[in-house]
Amino acid sequence: MRELKGKHTVELLAPVGNWECLRAAVANGADSVFFGVEKFNARVRAKNFTMQELPEVMKYLHKYNVKGYVTFNILVFEDEMEDARSLVEACMDAGVDALIVQDMGLVQLIREISPDFPIHGSTQMTVTSPEAVAFLDPYDLEVVVLGRENNLKQIQTIADKTDTPLEVFVHGALCVSYSGQCLTSEVFGGRSANRGECAQACRLPYDLMVDGERKEMGNIAYVLSPKDLAAIELVPELIEAGVSTFKIEGRLKSPEYVANVVSKYRKAIDEYLAGREYTPSKEEIRELQQSFSRGFTYGFLRGTNNKELLDGTFPKSRGVYLGTVKQVMKDAVVCELEAPLKRGDGIVFDAGRPETKEEGGRVYDLRKRGQKVEGEVQQGIVEIVPGRHDVNLTKVHVGDKIWKTSDQELASRLRKTFEAEQAYKLFPVTIQAYGKAGKPLVSVWRDEATGNMVTIESEELLQEAQKRPLTAEYLFEQWGRLGGTVFELANVQTDFAGDVIVPVKELNRMRRDAAEQLLALRQAPRQYTKHAPKAGVRKQHAKTDEPNLIALCRTLEQIEAAGKTDVDYIYADFEFTTDYPKAVKLAHELGKRIALATPRIHMPGENGILNGIVRANPDAILVRSLGAVQYYTAQQLDIPLIGDFSLNIANHKAVDLFLQRGLDRVTPSYDLNIQQMMDMLGMADTENMELVIHQHLPMFHTEHCVYCTFLSEGTDFTNCGRPCEEHRISLQDRIGMSHPVRVDVGCRNTVYNAIDQSGAEYLPHFLNHGVRHYRVEFLEESGAKVQEVLKLYREALEGKRTGTSVWRALKATNQLGVTRGQLTKENHLEKKFVK
Repeated sequence: MRELKGKHTVELLAPVGNWECLRAAVANGADSVFFGVEKFNARVRAKNFTMQELPEVMKYLHKYNVKGYVTFNILVFEDEMEDARSLVEACMDAGVDALIVQDMGLVQLIREISPDFPIHGSTQMTVTSPEAVAFLDPYDLEVVVLGRENNLKQIQTIADKTDTPLEVFVHGALCVSYSGQCLTSEVFGGRSANRGECAQACRLPYDLMVDGERKEMGNIAYVLSPKDLAAIELVPELIEAGVSTFKIEGRLKSPEYVANVVSKYRKAIDEYLAGREYTPSKEEIRELQQSFSRGFTYGFLRGTNNKELLDGTFPKSRGVYLGTVKQVMKDAVVCELEAPLKRGDGIVFDAGRPETKEEGGRVYDLRKRGQKVEGEVQQGIVEIVPGRHDVNLTKVHVGDKIWKTSDQELASRLRKTFEAEQAYKLFPVTIQAYGKAGKPLVSVWRDEATGNMVTIESEELLQEAQKRPLTAEYLFEQWGRLGGTVFELANVQTDFAGDVIVPVKELNRMRRDAAEQLLALRQAPRQYTKHAPKAGVRKQHAKTDEPNLIALCRTLEQIEAAGKTDVDYIYADFEFTTDYPKAVKLAHELGKRIALATPRIHMPGENGILNGIVRANPDAILVRSLGAVQYYTAQQLDIPLIGDFSLNIANHKAVDLFLQRGLDRVTPSYDLNIQQMMDMLGMADTENMELVIHQHLPMFHTEHCVYCTFLSEGTDFTNCGRPCEEHRISLQDRIGMSHPVRVDVGCRNTVYNAIDQSGAEYLPHFLNHGVRHYRVEFLEESGAKVQEVLKLYREALEGKRTGTSVWRALKATNQLGVTRGQLTKENHLEKKFVK
């Protein structure tokens, strides 16, 4: 057996979207499962469970000593806080083992309710550095889920600097954007990924526009659609790096998928922990691909390799690659197989146009040189005869790829692992028995997996044995008959004073009682401390007459233009932070105060970037990550810190938390529409809030570099030649809109919405609620355009023009955050908010 360092344990965590998936996970060796309950989770399309089902779910899991974690990994809006409290308390009452949480306001609420109810920090928190983990220390999180973009060296660095167990995704779909930092679904459909409504815009085709011209890409159109993560071969390295929990993605997947993936990672973990070398076989990899695969990748675990992250020719699961069409016959196609194939398998012919209807169906027969072949063909030239009504062979061409999309035999084998429940797993029990004649037989039963113990006494007194006295062997035989339970007898120890005996029926009753009581102890809900949370108090806000106008600029030209207006503050958000000293110097020469923006992501080894921002001597810092908040507040800098939208502040408890942690001002999440924004402003300290009222919404924020992938022969920033310094890329969508792609100092890409949006129409409501700070963000605007925009917003703030006239003059989209909400549709709501 291998020794693990410190408190390090290894847990296999499986996704379950319904009861079948739950049984599949338990039957195939999951240590824990995660699932959603009704609407408050990041997979609202999954069937999910109900609050009423929670006790039954947890009893089932605990019967098999499996932990159950409820996903609460979304942002919680102000009007949902009471429902959120109800769900938290229902989870506590049902004995849920932990909540997986994104929203820091929800973390605060949970800790007000209970100091000991376990919280897991979701990957939606965008935790990617030791400092970000340290930020969460005051809230006693049991586990923190790292971003999928952390590589093995970074994971090791984080693990070495914290005692908090770390969880890492090891298998399943990859988000191209950092979790918690994707706003694309909002832009394209008013659906928030931070609310579990991801529309998978990354899986859509885009044309690559380079310096305004369309780049010919052949059949590569899915430039943001990653392959699927498969880290089974990296299990030893992940354990050595300090990973405590291996997380499998897939709450929308089938129970067969769950059974397949869980069983294989269970084997990989167990083999390593037992000290045996293990490499998954080709057959095992193919079976993983068969359940679901867009092609496999290590993701970022081995470091960034932009050339291997995606294929680009298809966005959906393909299964197992069989080969290409060599010849099209009258009733069959000829293929040189690269993987096994048999009758009944599903196939599809891939002509490089996945957006169209593709030819595919079941394999009816296999032939070699016209002769029918029985059984499975492993490799070589074969004639594939598809079902007569499945495939139109006139639409299949030489060179088309062939994929095996389904395997009924594999699916049947996987279903058998969980369909008939016959105690999926047995747990050892040990017994100590003692007594003497004239006294009851006393037995102490210990459930070795949980440590639970029960004492069962005989109702009849022990008698002196005349013939066959009780022995350990005899009791093992009688008490070992635990069929139909989850227990198996491992050992019996006896300590009798003389030879004694008790009727067999009494031994049987004792065995039944012991098994029932041990099971009841397993299934009893864990008890947590519970308090009444602090009730929010609606604030009374006075209208502000001194609003501040802030210009966020992304070029020196924009700073110079903004500096010549009456703007109150300038923010610099440059691609290359080495230009920040120039920005500060220019702003100060123009008599303006300036804040410098940190990157949205903070990785191990990137504190030099944060130090460089301080050395540039700004008047404030716009802070965009938990790691940066922790790093700066720990230094107790005498510089104002302004929290940006990327901290995902969606309710007043999150506002209060970040202000208490050292921020001078906070910016609400872009996930809030006007209705939700007004609800939050009614409960929050608006003096210390800043609203973005004009911007190009940042959609994707990703470690995947489009510049490196398609304009370079290199694989990452070390060898790409930095094409981002010479060219400008945008992604053109299906309706012809070109969305600019920009890089930051960490070579991360942000895809911005092509159309700017304006919240000018809502300024009177914000002013009436005491909000003083308003930000206008620029992207590619000229200096003249910057001055025009700022003039319009200043006039709107001063009441000299309507907000409607502003967005119409700018031809901007009239909305705040994700949707326009109801404020513009119902006059009575406008009246309500103005009160």
